[in-house]
Amino acid sequence: MSKTNSLTDSAPETLRIEKLVYGGAGLGRHDSHVYLVPKVAAGELVAIEPRREKSNFTEASLSEVIEPAAERVPAACPHYERCGGCHYQHLPYEQQLHWKREILRELFERARLALDVEIETIAAAPLGYRNRTQFHFHNSRVGFLEAASHRLVPATACPVSSPKISEVLTALNRLARDRRFPNFLKSLEVFTNETDVQLNVVETNSPVAQRFFDWLEREIPGVKPGAIRYSALGREWKVSYRSFFQVNRFLIDALAESTLAGLSGGHALDLYAGVGLFSLPLAGRFERVTAVESGKVAMYDLEANAKAQAVGNVRIAQANVDAFLTDLGETPEVILADPPRSGLGKVAAAQLGRIASPELRLVSCDPATLVRDLALLLPAGYRIAGLTLIDLFPQTFHIETITRLVRD
Repeated sequence: MSKTNSLTDSAPETLRIEKLVYGGAGLGRHDSHVYLVPKVAAGELVAIEPRREKSNFTEASLSEVIEPAAERVPAACPHYERCGGCHYQHLPYEQQLHWKREILRELFERARLALDVEIETIAAAPLGYRNRTQFHFHNSRVGFLEAASHRLVPATACPVSSPKISEVLTALNRLARDRRFPNFLKSLEVFTNETDVQLNVVETNSPVAQRFFDWLEREIPGVKPGAIRYSALGREWKVSYRSFFQVNRFLIDALAESTLAGLSGGHALDLYAGVGLFSLPLAGRFERVTAVESGKVAMYDLEANAKAQAVGNVRIAQANVDAFLTDLGETPEVILADPPRSGLGKVAAAQLGRIASPELRLVSCDPATLVRDLALLLPAGYRIAGLTLIDLFPQTFHIETITRLVRD
């Protein structure tokens, strides 16, 4: 095998993988320099090809697994080697959970945050869980994108997607070759409750005509315009286009139940409330609930869901969270926050420290921004009373957590 010197004269041909790190790669060292390699397992000897040199590490591609780990398993997906959507299909599910816990602990250690509680783990079936999947199109083909690339990986299957989405994928593979399929459509998102199907245009070079969606309604069973109704927690939720809803159909109830466990009192504040998955159940536990949501469509869905579920003690505020907290002059007993991947940020964290509610519940989809936010909240008088890893995204590096913070 010829040595690759495109990035550095000392680039190794082979590398021993030490561990997995956040982002889906395995870490190995050569002459004290760090290399990150995707789709490997700890302990493996692999042949690599350096790709991109960063300030303190080099990204490399995997050329060959020379000495595979004993736990390595065949991937469930025929497109796994090229597709950028999954990162851990070569590992048994228990190993995936093990490494997510280890990565979470390491992120806390690197941030110098004391983690004096055990990490609870909640998991479900690792395949067929996605109720929302995005498909890309190019030259009459449908599929996914390669990692860090705009190259299309044509796909006939997606084992992490639900059966209904797999049915839609089969239909799209057929329809994409039809002359009526617009060649300027770049990506389409499919959301389903396993009966109804919502189609959302994500990227297109030209407006998509209504007759295209009318055609899809005729060709794909379940496709319907507008919002769909999703059942969770024994309730029905209106979810419109652009409204956020949890993607793992097996763990929606467990996520809400774990997040709300043990809560009751006079006033609860739900930040980034979405369609009300936390706000409306909270209304049965508190005398009053304030739900803050900046998105107009999600706010309308929240209002509709509160009305349909006959919940009358929720005040809905369409507002930016930073601005709402800055103006807040009272102290709710509990504040719950489910921010986007970017986390709370400095303003919201500072205001939460000022408001000083007795308890905070943080639902986070990015542990890196979680530890950044905790580094601001802990000095404000909070301590970590519980940390739960709820694996909403099996086969991927993504880590969802529920953190319980209390004031001493």
